[in-house]
Formats: sequence, structure tokens, C-alpha cells
Amino acid sequence: MSGEIVNRVEKSALVTIDLDEINLPDNIFEIDIKKWLFEGLFLKEKDFRNSIKNHNWSAYTDVYVYVHCSSDAIIPTWAYMLISTQLENFTKLVTIGNEKKFFEKYFEDTINSIDFSIYVDKSVIIKGCSDKKIPISAYHILTTKLKPLAKSIMFGEACSAVPVFKKTS
Repeated sequence: MSGEIVNRVEKSALVTIDLDEINLPDNIFEIDIKKWLFEGLFLKEKDFRNSIKNHNWSAYTDVYVYVHCSSDAIIPTWAYMLISTQLENFTKLVTIGNEKKFFEKYFEDTINSIDFSIYVDKSVIIKGCSDKKIPISAYHILTTKLKPLAKSIMFGEACSAVPVFKKTS
């Protein structure tokens, strides 16, 4: 025995995907419909449409926006549609829902833009520890994309990975 320490993980054919490496945008804006409601509770169509018409939508150029209502008001679907049609001319991404929904959509879009062909017949570890709040749905989407391609999918770190999927021949 030579006494040499060998890093078997480093020499393995494992490929690691770290969702922590996805750059999160720092220009995320919230639009709360509540500010355009009568007493924060009721949508008056004429007043609402006037507020939308007079709002400075260009302030959202090249940013990310999520639109929601923080009150318990019942907002008609068309109200969100009206806002979306104004925002889509300026923003990078518009989502309807809270900040959590925004990040779910952001991660979904980012994962869907990945070229997964490099993972064909590879053993893939999806890194589990993260400094960011990565939505659980991102791990689901990633697994769904990898499953038809990868030889195996694990979760965690190379030294302590949990098997998730293994292709059978």
C-alpha cells in the first residue's frame, strides 16, 4: 500500500448540476393590484382601467415583475390580463402570483433553456445544499428533463448522494 490518498469522487464520471449556479435577477418588481382597488377591496372597472391607462409602464423596462393582490379581494381574470398586456412590452418576464410563484416560473424557464444533450448516459448528481431559496418544483423539472437521458440521477453530494433514478437496460 503506497499510502497515497485517492479522491475517487474526483476521478468518477459523475456530473454535478448545482441549481445554486443559476443567477437570480436583482431587478424584480412587485405590482400589487390592491393599490388600484376602491378602498383596497373592490375593483371598479372604470377607475381600474383609468389607473392602468395612466400608469408609467416604461418604468418596468428590462426588469422582472410579478403581479398579485395582497388583499382578499376577488379580482377578475381580465384585470390580470389587462396589466400583463401593458407589461409585456417592457419586461423580461411577467408572472401572476406572489414572489414564490415568480421564482418557480423563473427557474422553470431557466431549466428549460439548458442543453440537456450533455447528460446523455451520464450519472448525474443534483446538488442538494443551496444558499438560495430554490423552489422544490425546480428539482422536479430538472429530474423530468434528465430522466429520459441520464444513466442515473442522484440528489445530494457525491460523498452522500441519495439515488433517485437508475435507467434499466
